[in-house]
Amino acid sequence: MTEYMILLHGDERVWAEADETARRRAYERHGEFSRLAGERGHRITGGAELAVAAAATVVRGTAEGVSISEGPYAETVEQLGGFYLVETDDLPDLLQLVGIISDGEPVEVRPTVTETADQAETAGTIPTTQGP
Repeated sequence: MTEYMILLHGDERVWAEADETARRRAYERHGEFSRLAGERGHRITGGAELAVAAAATVVRGTAEGVSISEGPYAETVEQLGGFYLVETDDLPDLLQLVGIISDGEPVEVRPTVTETADQAETAGTIPTTQGP
């Protein structure tokens, strides 16, 4: 199976201003995504809803030391709001299921780098390191 990270981007202002009904519907879409993923043979191995981008800390290490700054890496309207890790052999079906949680917001699906070049090529990625 190939592992994919599903990155949920969105406008934090929309979520902050959403009423309880809108939030419940969003969580229901995620529940439906999880249920259907399991039924169709995809395996969710991880995931989380992230705190607002303002809670982020950016760390940059250089030869001179470590720089630590508050706030998100990029100052944009759309921020990373959560993620899933999913293992699957059926990417086209997984992409269809991701549409359930998109609700018009962009969702990025990206294969993770595997230990061997063969697996990375299968996943459609260029390996950045060679395994032992």
